[in-house]
Amino acid sequence: MNKTKNTLLLLLTAFIWGVAFVAQSVGMDYVGPLTFNASRFIIGAIFLIPCIAFLDALKKRDKDTAPSAGPSSSDKKSLLIGGLCCGLIITVASTLQQYGIAYTTVGKAGFITALYIVLVPVFGIFLKKRPRMIIWISVILALAGLYFLCMTDSLSFSKGDTLVLLCAAAFSVHILVIDHFSPKVDGVRMSFIQFLIAGILCGIPALILERPTLSALTAAWAPILYAGILSCGIAYTLQIVAQKNYDPTIASLILSLESVFSVLAGWILLREALSPREIFGCILVFTAIILVQLPERKKAPAGDIISG
Repeated sequence: MNKTKNTLLLLLTAFIWGVAFVAQSVGMDYVGPLTFNASRFIIGAIFLIPCIAFLDALKKRDKDTAPSAGPSSSDKKSLLIGGLCCGLIITVASTLQQYGIAYTTVGKAGFITALYIVLVPVFGIFLKKRPRMIIWISVILALAGLYFLCMTDSLSFSKGDTLVLLCAAAFSVHILVIDHFSPKVDGVRMSFIQFLIAGILCGIPALILERPTLSALTAAWAPILYAGILSCGIAYTLQIVAQKNYDPTIASLILSLESVFSVLAGWILLREALSPREIFGCILVFTAIILVQLPERKKAPAGDIISG
């Protein structure tokens, strides 16, 4: 029963993130990319404040016997460093994504962004993690899918496709950084710090370059609130809750469905149609995403082979 609940929560998370591509696209009809990101990150950080207080209250209720020791200075240092690193990276990733969405479709942006699931193990080579053969097969499939999905007659990426691909690379680094710090710190608190940092880093240039007005922000209130509360605040919290005692490989596979939901959302809400060539590219990319998440088959012990 608990596994079923976690699976449903992860599906809801993927759905929220997939539809968020529509919110990001619609939001830029009213405000600039930096303004949109700054607004949603700040809203996400504010939303997490009562979440942190609620979770702290639950922990305090569960530990009503003896008072537990507070976090050590090393834990606080890791929390601050992790939040700062994540904030810097997510600022770069989200800015590239937001500018890219302005020049490509929601469906293509969703699928290209989903390449982070392929890029993460590839980047792991630099961390001395040798990828399996299936990883290289997935990379070839993904590159072929990108060709059919994004390439034009001139055999070059469009401006938006290139920006979103760079965004996928940045999100890959973001995932690796979270993988390093999350076992050491409180995930929700680190999320709050990264959103706060990202909101500030996007907000300062937004005020200088885009000069947002109150009327523009008011006009974009719906997509901004969706991206801030649902995509940043709720979805990230759902991911943390759902992945507790859950197979991370299966969790990543379910979350990768955000790319499918982004295409469906673009088709239903924005009436964006994909050509047969682009649909074939989507299938290849999604196949690569599935293959790279398949668990490695463990070799049976010699004794088991003999006895079998």
